[in-house]
Amino acid sequence: MPDGVDDRTRHAQGMAVRREVLGDEHVDRAIERTTRFTELFQDFITRYAWGEVWSSEGVSRQTRSMLTLAILAAQGCEEEFAMHVRAARRNGVPPEHIREVLMHVAIYAGVPRANRAFAIANTILEQEQSG
Repeated sequence: MPDGVDDRTRHAQGMAVRREVLGDEHVDRAIERTTRFTELFQDFITRYAWGEVWSSEGVSRQTRSMLTLAILAAQGCEEEFAMHVRAARRNGVPPEHIREVLMHVAIYAGVPRANRAFAIANTILEQEQSG
C-alpha cells in the first residue's frame, strides 16, 4: 500500500485481505472475541500485518504464506501455524510446497520444530481430504 494512505483506508484494505486469507469465519470469531483490552492490538494487526504487509504486491500470496509457515514453525507458534496452514491452502499452496517449507525448517530451525509442524500440518491436510 502506498505511503500517505490514511489509517481508515489501511484498516479497510487489511480487513478485506484478512478475510480473503483467513476466511470470514475465523475473522468473525476474532472480532467477536475483541475486548477493550485487545481492541488496539486487533486494529494494529489489521492495519499493519494485513493492510500493509499482506497487501503488498512485493511477493505473491502463496510465497507470503510459505514464508509465514516457515517463520511460525521455526518459532514454535503452533496455533498460528495451524491457522496459516489453512490460509496457505486457501491461497493455493499445494501440500507438496508445505512439505518443502517444513523440510527447510528442519535444516535451518531444527528437527523438533519441523517434526511438530509436520504433525500439525498433516492433521489439517487429512481433515481437508476427508471433509
